[in-house]
Amino acid sequence: MEQIILFAPLVGAIVGGFGWRIISEKGAQALTTGLLFLACALSWITFLTFDGTTKHIEILRFISSGSLDTFWAIRLDRLTAIMLIVVTSVSALVHLYSWGYMAHDENWTAEEPYKARFFAYLSFFTFAMLALVTSDNLVQMFFGWEGVGVASYLLIGFYYKKPSANAAAIKAFVVNRVGDFGFALGIFALFFLVDSIDFDTVFSHAPDLAKTNLTFLWTQWNAADLIGVLLFVGASGKSAQLFLHTWLPDAMEGPTPVSALIHAATMVTAGVFLVCRMSPLYEFAPDAKALVLVMGASTAFFAATVGLVQNDIKRVIAYSTCSQLGYMFAAAGSGVYGVAMFHLLTHAFFKAMLFLGAGSVITAMHHEQDMRHYGGLRKKIPFTFWMMMIGTLAITGVGIPFSAEIFGVPIGFAGFVSKDAIIESTYASGSMYGFWLLVIAAAFTSFYSWRLMFMTFYGQPKGGSSHGADAHGHDDHAHGHGHDDHGHGDHGHGHSAYDHAHESPLVMLIPLGLLAIGAVFGGMLGYNAFFGNEHAMAGFFALGEHAVPGQGAIFMGADNHVLEHAHESPAWVSLSPFVAMLLGFVVALKMYILSPDLPARLAATNRPLYEFLLNKWYFDEIYTAVFIKPAMAIGRLFWKKGDGDVIDGTINGVALGIVPWFTRLAGRAQSGYLFHYAFAMVIGIGVLMTWMTLTGGAH
Repeated sequence: MEQIILFAPLVGAIVGGFGWRIISEKGAQALTTGLLFLACALSWITFLTFDGTTKHIEILRFISSGSLDTFWAIRLDRLTAIMLIVVTSVSALVHLYSWGYMAHDENWTAEEPYKARFFAYLSFFTFAMLALVTSDNLVQMFFGWEGVGVASYLLIGFYYKKPSANAAAIKAFVVNRVGDFGFALGIFALFFLVDSIDFDTVFSHAPDLAKTNLTFLWTQWNAADLIGVLLFVGASGKSAQLFLHTWLPDAMEGPTPVSALIHAATMVTAGVFLVCRMSPLYEFAPDAKALVLVMGASTAFFAATVGLVQNDIKRVIAYSTCSQLGYMFAAAGSGVYGVAMFHLLTHAFFKAMLFLGAGSVITAMHHEQDMRHYGGLRKKIPFTFWMMMIGTLAITGVGIPFSAEIFGVPIGFAGFVSKDAIIESTYASGSMYGFWLLVIAAAFTSFYSWRLMFMTFYGQPKGGSSHGADAHGHDDHAHGHGHDDHGHGDHGHGHSAYDHAHESPLVMLIPLGLLAIGAVFGGMLGYNAFFGNEHAMAGFFALGEHAVPGQGAIFMGADNHVLEHAHESPAWVSLSPFVAMLLGFVVALKMYILSPDLPARLAATNRPLYEFLLNKWYFDEIYTAVFIKPAMAIGRLFWKKGDGDVIDGTINGVALGIVPWFTRLAGRAQSGYLFHYAFAMVIGIGVLMTWMTLTGGAH
């Protein structure tokens, strides 16, 4: 059954991608979607029937070279089971949703087989992600890791006729290669020290690595900390953490179903999965774990600040994803890896729903993505509105504070339960820096989430362009405000997009409804398993003084009491994310419903701050100045000076000057006259005899 889960998407990708001419384009869609739903059903069966015992299912010998002997094997434990349902559930629903979303894509002609190619790419991506999460060793994980990178390149650049899509795909690929280099160095270091890349072997040597020093970059490092940092560099690239995050917003150039698949539940969570999988190592690498916490909290805060002022509906949700990933890393860095996985699970449901809901809005508004051209859409697309409302209630953390003390589990939407668990755990870890940044990020998350809802579904209709472009010349930099106070669709276009807006087809709405179930109940159902007491979590974790690294899906050392202390957090700590949520809601209500002219006035009054946030802290500009332009200058130097002047100018010049001269000279020697040849022979014999006489060669 596990082999079917892993390889069903690959079969769909190969047959649908290369055999669509035989089975037809619609047949390719049906095949890939059907196989994904089969994998999804089997994943849920595996998850619900799994007894907690780690299984190793060998498939084939992968690499055998010297002491490196690796098998392609499926490692099935609680961690794998969770990722299986996350990956296959979201992917199956995205496949179904894509039937409606990609039905009439204006970027392609009717003769182009874009649907078969798109569904094949989706299935290939799912296979690569499944190969990653089922890996039993680091080489196999790296195979899936790179496969996901290739698939994301293909999906982000799916509209390859658009230069912006090509640039975004290359950017995602290159930035991820930076992180992957760190990941590869971590794998090399582990093999160098342990002589194995098998997870069980590496985990059993984790205590020894903490006592070992390793020379790297001309200095001594603690081996466990160094390897933990290198692996985190790889995780940062995939999960878009601060400094390696710049590819994520640009990846919105891909079709909206791609955004839901890559940025909600699969590719971007690979880094979180890696850190949690390597928990036996991080428990013996306190400095690396502290770095994970600081970077996660910083990312959550940074991305939340940028999301405050974005006007593209998909970019708002993209920065929200970046911020929520920061929460997950903060939890892992605090030592409560189970809570990180808890938020990964709940986030998959409500974020996929938000992305797919945004796709439904974009479809209704004729591919207009600027929220300043929306307004009043709840009357036109009521089902999408309520699904987006559920997603917003989930991500902002709406629930009943202290209800866990009464009912045994918190009563609230999924994000309320998992996000509160992270904030309490961060406080329990002793990091006030992480705690306060996460609380502030929670307030910002509430603000930009409700801002999206108010600008999209409330207020007066603003029409927008029926061509999916800004027909009135609205520009982020030119106007500097969070809502449209210039033109309400009456400059020649009327309310064309709004008037023709209608609800998406049923095939796009069914996935929204199914994801809503997880967004509402996922947190309450998973609370005890992920954040409960040691007895409730015994099947998932290796806990306590007698725990052995690698024994459970997640390892927490004997000195790790963060989970226990998190349940003893002061009342104000438990209440802080709820207060932050209310604060963000009230401010958004004031600015976009009660005083809709306030955003423009605030932006004008605080223009430098607004520009700073709108331009995403100028990371792209800094990277362009520090890395891209110097690299291009070096390239031009080698091209113009090296290739052009030296090779073409000097070497080729010499070759073009001297070689023809000798050629012409040799050509003249071949005169065809016998006396010329006889004269040359006499001269040659004379020279030879003279040389032998002068050098003493003749005796």
